[in-house]
Amino acid sequence: MVEKLINSIRYLIDLTQEEEESIKRLFKLKEIKKGDFFLADGQVCKHAGFIVKGLIRYYINHDGEEKTYDFGQENNFVCNYESFLPQTPSTKIIQALEDCEILQISYSDLQVFYQSVRGGERFGRLVIEQVFVQLLQALSSLYTDIPEYRYKKLLKEHPDLLQRVSQYHIASYVGVKPQSLSRIRKRISAEK
Repeated sequence: MVEKLINSIRYLIDLTQEEEESIKRLFKLKEIKKGDFFLADGQVCKHAGFIVKGLIRYYINHDGEEKTYDFGQENNFVCNYESFLPQTPSTKIIQALEDCEILQISYSDLQVFYQSVRGGERFGRLVIEQVFVQLLQALSSLYTDIPEYRYKKLLKEHPDLLQRVSQYHIASYVGVKPQSLSRIRKRISAEK
């Protein structure tokens, strides 16, 4: 289980055997049941995690309406860095859409990781750079792409998610009501 995490870290930086052992001590397994929260609205994000098994969604609650802005699945890192880094209450919510196994590390243990793993700070910077680029792309897409294009992009980049995520959450991610998503899906089927 920890090997998946180590392989993901090793993809970005080299690790010694001692550093791998340190990582195994710093990351703790947390199981989250479907429907439960990795991070609830108003909580301080105390952990960053690595999804070993399961699926999560990131969303905000805007005037009682849930707006999904991302999904995370196996071999993805999970965190609300906006809350985690300054240790302030979160306005974002991270919920398990399936039973999840997540290897998580606390903020203070992450600081130990940065000090005890030779390339630890470089790894942290590279992960944050990836998150930053993905966030800018998602924000740009939200403002410039029509919902049908966003749906087609989701189909192309993450076809496996369509079997795992409810149409309600997919519609929220695309930025439409479920009825509109049904019409988009019919148009795409007719094109084939």
